[in-house]
Amino acid sequence: MALPANALTLPRREALRDGLPATVGLLKRCQASDIAAVDIDDYVTLNWLEWNGGGLRLTITGDNVCKQVRANSLAQAAGKR
Repeated sequence: MALPANALTLPRREALRDGLPATVGLLKRCQASDIAAVDIDDYVTLNWLEWNGGGLRLTITGDNVCKQVRANSLAQAAGKR
């Protein structure tokens, strides 16, 4: 049984957030088997990924989180110039 989202520690949530773009890349390349099962469980718990017909897909929430991570990465890169 999956844990409630508030049971995930802040460092774990941050690690999942930081890894979400790479996870999405694996999904787009049909390489979901390369995603750790514990990560999948936690992403589903956070409602960032969902099971759909035996496959995983990004939720609207997950898409928004992914966009935020990418925007923050671009902003940080621009600030370092």
